[in-house]
This record gives sequence, structure tokens and C-alpha cells, in this order.
Amino acid sequence: MLHLEQLQKGNPVRGIVPQQIVTLIDVQWHDSNAVEVIFRRADGQLGSQLLYRDNEALLDIVRAERLWAFDVDGSLMRLVSEAYRIHLAHLFDPMLAVHTSLIEPLPHQITAVYDEMLTRQPLRYLLADDPGAGKTIMAGLLIRELVMRGDVKRCLICAPGSLTEQWLEELWSKFQLDFTVLSREMTETSRSGNAFAENDLLIVRLDQLSRSDELQARLRQTDWDLVVCDEAHKMSASFFGGDLKETKRYRLGKLLGDVSRHFLLMTATPHNGKEEDFQLFLALLDADRFEGRFRDGVHRVDVSDLMRRMVKEKLLKFDGKPLFPERKAYTVNYILSPEEDLLYDSVTEYVRQEFNRAEKLESDGRKGTVGFALTILQRRLASSPEAIYQSLKRRRERLEKRLKEAQRTRNNILQAEGAEFDEEYWDDFEDAPDSEVEQVETELIDNATAARTIEELQAEILSLRDLEATALKVRRSGTDRKWGELKRLLQDTPEMHDPVRGQRKLVVFTEHRDTLNYLLERLKTLIGRDESIVWIHGGMQRDERRVVEDQFRNHPDVFILLATDAAGEGINLQRAHLMVNYDLPWNPNRLEQRFGRIHRIGQTEVCHLWNLVAGETREGAVYQRLLKKLEIERDALDGQVFDVLGKVFQETSLRKLLAMSEEAN
Repeated sequence: MLHLEQLQKGNPVRGIVPQQIVTLIDVQWHDSNAVEVIFRRADGQLGSQLLYRDNEALLDIVRAERLWAFDVDGSLMRLVSEAYRIHLAHLFDPMLAVHTSLIEPLPHQITAVYDEMLTRQPLRYLLADDPGAGKTIMAGLLIRELVMRGDVKRCLICAPGSLTEQWLEELWSKFQLDFTVLSREMTETSRSGNAFAENDLLIVRLDQLSRSDELQARLRQTDWDLVVCDEAHKMSASFFGGDLKETKRYRLGKLLGDVSRHFLLMTATPHNGKEEDFQLFLALLDADRFEGRFRDGVHRVDVSDLMRRMVKEKLLKFDGKPLFPERKAYTVNYILSPEEDLLYDSVTEYVRQEFNRAEKLESDGRKGTVGFALTILQRRLASSPEAIYQSLKRRRERLEKRLKEAQRTRNNILQAEGAEFDEEYWDDFEDAPDSEVEQVETELIDNATAARTIEELQAEILSLRDLEATALKVRRSGTDRKWGELKRLLQDTPEMHDPVRGQRKLVVFTEHRDTLNYLLERLKTLIGRDESIVWIHGGMQRDERRVVEDQFRNHPDVFILLATDAAGEGINLQRAHLMVNYDLPWNPNRLEQRFGRIHRIGQTEVCHLWNLVAGETREGAVYQRLLKKLEIERDALDGQVFDVLGKVFQETSLRKLLAMSEEAN
């Protein structure tokens, strides 16, 4: 406490004038308990005040301090100044994220982030560059830049389950962004009951979220600065019979757009060949512009302000040279042997008859389930003798088991077994994980039947026994023309061989695990070295796939990778530059995704893709539909579509092939 005796001429004093510091000009004592002070205010005005002992508690002499003392902890001072410098760094460095991340970005990645996306406030955008162009790097740059600028605190990334760990690893190792993958334990142990509210940087699995109403309800209670959706083409919708059919993933996409300020969709395959589906997809970004149903010849919208699409042929390095080598696709047409042709006709007739019986079923769910099972059976017929034989055998064994059960219970009316899948499920199923596809397809082929009575089931089992015997005969005959084409490619194609080291590395894609096992045995016999072949399928864990991927890339004696579509996403295989589609997927997006596994950043060789097609079968009809879809995509995306089907035909011209396909339809 200050005493009146301490007041001296020249002292700066606080407490005489409220909220001001005054300077004493003169001090005059009147007795031992009272003193008169004359002072100058901060504005230069003079004043006087009589002070008593009771005023001492309010008074304080302001001690003079040095403006720059330089007596604090030097390391602490450096830390504070560095933090403040970083806080303001974006004002002086327009590409701060580039210079503070462990990456070497390419021109198209920089322009995507700094020219296309950061300039949009708020951001509602579709990044649709070709597979392998580094869209994850672009998203990481965007997130880090917005975080440093103080524009993003809460960021949610929605990706297929197979890619979440890859996102987590790359965001931390390249951008030091500490994200967390949403797990069941997190949702159950959340303190507030809402894990979305407690985590600012979160990665969620697409199907985990789209299939859980509870998780979506919690998500709806939160707000996000930025939401990024990887493989966003899975969020699809379509018109069916005049009605809009929204899949669970599409409804999730709408929800994510509602709870976020910035919304970024990422996919290398934005267009599925249907313009009306494409415009429904873009409605996730701008619902007003794409309201209502698309009408051909009426609706044509410029989407250049909503998306960027660059094919690899247009991507350049800083020196102006092409970033990617050339890529070439070929269609290898082959003709079935007489034995295969007989099997093909027999199975096709069986499928046609069962389709007709399915149409008479009263339950739409059961009707659709049986129809889809028969479609899968037809696809496996085109895959390999092994695939159709094993499928027919399993189906016959399961139906015989059902027959015995029905005879034991003496119930002549058969009830549907297993789950019934509605149309919405099939929309989701098209882009489901490979492991799930494999499991559901096996269950359907083995179990779904249109038979309603014991007599109908017995008749179907007899048909299956005949088909199974025919398939076994073809399997043992050694007249597999499709395998013969692959063998010829391996032995006679110059691109397959290195003049110094022999066989070059090759990726072979198939749709079914039975065919994968069939090819594995054939290739082992052909090559003579088991260790030269590795494989990936949907039943393998992510860690197992990583081991196989590493072996294929780095082991000099491993040069063939057999894979189902489990390797179609999230695996980098640019160590190889040759690929064969042993089975042709019905979706052109999957073709592009497969080729993108080898034709990606880091590839230095010309990439070659061979598609094996039996032109006189339903595959020919599928091929025609794919061609039409590619033309629609090319028109909608201003030509930014690579022809993954190729233009090279053997034995049959394109005109004749398409004519055959029309007859097959």
C-alpha cells in the first residue's frame, strides 16, 4: 500500500483521476494527514486534488519500465515469434502448404488446389482427374492450406473401407495431419455420446456410415468446415419407372453436403455412361441447378465451374514433358470351341427358362434375387470352365440339400431361403467391396431358385446335373479358347518379354475367385515356377494384400499378379506396365480403375492393356453397351475419356462383332 509520504514531484501516479495515470507537478502538505497535489493529465490539462490517509489504498506509483528488457527466456521468445510468423505466413507465401509438406507436387496438383479450389468460397467441387493423378495429394494440400489459413478446424473424410488406412497414413506422413478413423469403440465410449462432435479431424468408412441410421443421426447434429468424399461415384442415384431411386450412399452424400461448409467430391470415374445419373450426381453439389429429371436434347449444362477433369495425356511435368507415358488398349476377340459353344447354349437356355419362371413369382424381392443370381451364373459362364463348373456344382448340391429337407418335412410348397435383396441393394452392390460381392454372389448362386414346389425343384436339379456334366467335360477337354488366348499373349506378344531378363511383370484381372484359382494352376504349369506368381482376392486382409503388393513390386522373380477387383482400388502397381482383363467387367468405371493401378505417377514405360472378349456371346452384347456408355461419357466430359476397350480386333471385325451383339440382345 502506498503512503502519502512517498508522493514526490515527477511521480506518475494511478488512482487520482479514474482510469488515468497523471504526473505530479507539486506536492504541498497541510498537516500530517493531508496533502495537496498538483498534476498534469495525459491530455496536458492541469489539475489539483487534496488527498487524505483514507485515499492511500487507491493510489499507486507507476514504476518506469524499459520498453525492451531482453531478460526473458530466449527459447520461449523464439517459440512465440515463430508461432506468430507461421500464423501470418500465408499472407506472404501463397503456397505455404506446398513448402511445409513432405511432398513434391506436380503442376496439375498445384493448379487444382490453388487455382481451382482455394479460389471458391464456399467450395462445392468435383475433382475428377484420371486414376493415378494423385488426388489424395491434392486433397491433403487443400486441407493443410485451409488449416493454416484458419479456415478449417473440423474436417471429415469419407472413403471406402479399404482406403481409410491409406488416407490416415498419407495425411500424417506427408502433411502432418493427425486424423482418426472412426471405430465402433469410439462411438460406444464417446463421453458425450457423439464421436463426431468430439473429433475435429475424422475419417469414416463409406458403407459403415451409409448403412447406419444411428450414426447418421449423430452426424446430423454436427457441423464441419470441410468434408471430402473419396470414390464419390459410389454415391449414385437413378430414375426407374419415372421415380427417383436414391441409394443409401446417395442419401449419405446429401447429408454430408448439408452439414459442411466446404464440400469436395473426388472420383476418377464421375460418369457411368448415363447422362441423367451424372446430373443426379452433380446435384449433390448444386441441388438447384440440377433439380428435376434430365431430358435428352433439352438439358445440357456446362459444369466447368463445378468440376475439373484431366486425362493423363494432358498432364505435364514442370519442364513441359508428359507426366505419364503412352497407354494403349486392345480388344482380343476369340471364338468358342464346339464343346464350349454347346455348354454356353445349354446354360443360356437354362438361365432363360429360370428367368421366365422367376417372372411368375409374386414376391418382387424374391423375383429380383433369383434374376440376379441367374445373371451372375451367366457371367461366370463367360469367365472360365472352372468358374461355371464350380458354380453349377455348388448350386446343385445346395438345392439337393433343400430338396431333402422339404421331403423330410413333407412340405410341398417351398419357401424362399436367405435374404431377399431389393433394387436399392443392387444399386449399392455394384460398387460394394470385392469381399462382399464375392460372399453375396456365392450365396445367391447356391441358394436362389424360382422353384415353388418339390416337383419344380426336382426338375431344376436334373437340369443342373446335365449342365454340371457338360461343364466337367469341357473342363477336362483342355479346349479352353480363352485360356489359349492368354497363353498366346504370354508366349507370342513382344511387349511381354524383356530381351535381357525374360518375362516382364504382368497383372491379370478376373471377376471370380474360381477363375483365379483355375488360372493359378494353369500358369504354374506353364511357367514351371510357383514362386513367380502371387495373387490378391477379396478374402484377404489388408496386411496380406500389402505383403503381396510388396512382393510383386520388389521381388525380381515375381512377375505375374492374379487379382480380382480387390486390387482395383488403393493399390499401386506401377512396377508393372502390362495388364490383361481376363474377364470384362460390365461397368466401364471398373475398367478405368483397373488400368489406373499400373498407369499412374511413377510409371515410365508405355502401358498396354488387353481385353479378352468372346464376341459371339453375351460378352459381345456387353461390349456394345460399354461402347455406347463410353461415347456418352466422352460427350459429357468434353472428350476427357480414354478408350479402355481399345480398337484392335482379331478374327472378327468391329462391325461384325456388334452385329452379333445385337442378335444376342
